[in-house]
Amino acid sequence: MTSHATTSHAFATTGDHCPFMPVFGPPQVMFVRGAGTELWDDSGRRYLDFLCGLAVTSLGHSHPAVTAAICEQAGTLMHVSNLFANPVATETARLVDEVVGAAAGAGGQVFFCNSGAEANETALKLARKFGGRGRHVVVSALGSFHGRTRATLAATGQPAKHEPFQPMPDGFRNVAWDDIDALANAVDPTVSAVIIEAVQGEGGVNPASVEYFQGIRALCDERGLLMIVDEVQTGFARTGRWFGFEHYGVQPDVVTLAKGLGNGFPIGACWARREVAAVFEPGDHGSTYSGTAIATAAARAVITEMRRIDAPLLARERGARLRAGLEAIPAVLDVRGLGLLLAAELGPGVDAKAVYTELLARGLVTNAVTPTAIRLAPPITVTEAEIDEAVALIAEVLA
Repeated sequence: MTSHATTSHAFATTGDHCPFMPVFGPPQVMFVRGAGTELWDDSGRRYLDFLCGLAVTSLGHSHPAVTAAICEQAGTLMHVSNLFANPVATETARLVDEVVGAAAGAGGQVFFCNSGAEANETALKLARKFGGRGRHVVVSALGSFHGRTRATLAATGQPAKHEPFQPMPDGFRNVAWDDIDALANAVDPTVSAVIIEAVQGEGGVNPASVEYFQGIRALCDERGLLMIVDEVQTGFARTGRWFGFEHYGVQPDVVTLAKGLGNGFPIGACWARREVAAVFEPGDHGSTYSGTAIATAAARAVITEMRRIDAPLLARERGARLRAGLEAIPAVLDVRGLGLLLAAELGPGVDAKAVYTELLARGLVTNAVTPTAIRLAPPITVTEAEIDEAVALIAEVLA
């Protein structure tokens, strides 16, 4: 495939051009079916999915419990406006509060939305309302990723992504990652919150240090700031704990969620401690699709199933096996990450994009998260045999 503007194999039946706006690169494969860790393309070829739609299908493709929940709900009630309640959203909000609140050490309230970017938008608006006029700045880390809406892009600490859309909205500062002094120096009386990832996903799979995360909590307590933890990629057992912040012994004020929450069905959520959520009033925020019955049915099934299988334990065990396999490959210089969110550092002179392309050609889905590293985020339900098969393919390509 060469260009969105020209006919490709994937779109050969749709006319003489790609029907999609060119915001993604030309697609390499047309996938038509998935089950567990496996995918099949339109020619019937099998692949192992070690990317999960960017850490989304954490229970694997077409999980029967999630599929059944969506199908049953589609035949019962899909959507009513937020002028009314529905029992599925109510129960799912309580479930989200249970799992986040247990980790955060406090009861909270939930706002449902459609994506991680929207969850972060909610958190950013909450921070502005919490801080009040003149105390509206949010500080984030260089290398972070918080979304592609205007505000979440401004919070994202990747200046190259800002350039096509300058001028960016004001009220955001990006400082050096894992540097508590840089963060402290950026905090002045205009700052209301810090937004941070436990592991920078799109930034290269970079876990924070314990000292850094605990330092952020202490700084926020000292200066009356909200600590917002972006768990869009790391939440729901991906790192081997229910949430990434649990690795650091801190309790955030606001937590944003998406990706694994719906196992492929679009849903996001913003959780906040009750006293923080209380600054919102009717009309301050909203979404047509906040808490639809069908999306929350999927999320309820995901949380229920993750509890049943002890997903955090599975992610730790499977992650340890994958890490050990990668570390045994001579061409892999380093493995970083937590649980089943890992990056294999290949080192200078190795083109990670070329490695990713060759792995895809051999039936393994990964991605080049930096120029010299590939990211692996298989389902939490991945089998030991599938891990060994993937490691063997990576070893073959790197050899």
